[in-house]
Amino acid sequence: MSASTSLTDLSFTISGRVARPCAQVYEAVADPEQLSHYFTTGGARGRLEPDADVTWDFADHPGAFAVSVVEARPPHRIVIEWDGDATATENGRTRTVFEFEPIDDDVRTLVTITETSWQPTAAGARAAFGNCEGWTSMLSALKAWVEHGINLREGFYR
Repeated sequence: MSASTSLTDLSFTISGRVARPCAQVYEAVADPEQLSHYFTTGGARGRLEPDADVTWDFADHPGAFAVSVVEARPPHRIVIEWDGDATATENGRTRTVFEFEPIDDDVRTLVTITETSWQPTAAGARAAFGNCEGWTSMLSALKAWVEHGINLREGFYR
């Protein structure tokens, strides 16, 4: 990074492949009932679609989180925002983009999750690393759920 270039925010991108068609993988993220089985250990309410009233609850971070759906384009893209600590946005939110790309003639799906908008500070780095860990866990749990019907997070946090 040159002296004239400054870091304005922190972000990350993770990816993984799920051996199911794009529409099936998308649905496992958009559908609150499925999401509650493998990710939101305290439950999810509301389908991930624009203008929906959505909340996610986690046993490891008790208390429901309000989730705003910015965009939903089945079966390829979901964009959400939610409140975060040490964010770099004026509204105090982070943005998470889920992209679902069919591969191998839609036998498998490449899932890419990008989250942005933390301050380039120690607090921002802690928040970004924590969320990166959470989304990586979610992606692994999604794969186990969609491919094998296994809930990796069951009993993990309580």
